[in-house]
Amino acid sequence: MAFIELKSATLDLPIYDVQGRSLKKQVLRLGRRNTIAENNEGVVVVRALDNVDLRLNPSDRIGLIGHNGAGKSTLLRTMAGIYYPSSGVVQTEGKIVPLLDISLGMDDNSTGLQNIRLRGLLLGMTDAEIKEKTQGIVDFCELGDYLDLPLRTYSSGMRVRLAFAVSTAVDAEILLLDEVMGVGDASFMHKAESRLEALHERAQIVVLAMHSNREIRRVCNKALWMERGRVRAFGPVEEVVSAYESHVGEG
Repeated sequence: MAFIELKSATLDLPIYDVQGRSLKKQVLRLGRRNTIAENNEGVVVVRALDNVDLRLNPSDRIGLIGHNGAGKSTLLRTMAGIYYPSSGVVQTEGKIVPLLDISLGMDDNSTGLQNIRLRGLLLGMTDAEIKEKTQGIVDFCELGDYLDLPLRTYSSGMRVRLAFAVSTAVDAEILLLDEVMGVGDASFMHKAESRLEALHERAQIVVLAMHSNREIRRVCNKALWMERGRVRAFGPVEEVVSAYESHVGEG
């Protein structure tokens, strides 16, 4: 049974390129609520996650909300194992597929077809899975003969189409998604939305960060409100999103 559990998970990220006493003092002043400090070596450290306790179980569809810098993307990367907590524990069970940078691992000098394999391998697909799904990816991205050309010849929109087609072909037990991306014209967007919904349905647990509260209400059954690296609220989507909107309105 798939699950994600964080127990007192705290993540401190060192910032090594803060140089000069005046700049360092300015940065530290910005962290007057103790999210930015100096460690024993004098390195500026940002507390990106602060004592997070959380458990996600099958059928959970979690929407992450909170202002920019609240810790949403950092939480996704910690769940994915990209970041390891400075203290506390992160435990997971099940195949995790993080769609946090859908173009990661793609090579400009390789053809579109070669990039299907490169990106597929990075997402944990086997060679057999890639072969089985390649034709479906080709049909979906609608790039035709361009798939025989190097990626460097593609427009930015064509790159995103290909990356999206490969990334959404995976079978995940736990799906982590950082913002839905624009992938083309209106007709293709409709296809993309349907494909994304099918991907959600195949996963046991879905965690996504989006800027659209309307979409979070539509696709999620729970919401997690992050604030300054902490969990401000976690529960039924309408309850948490409404509380967040009231809070933002008061601000």
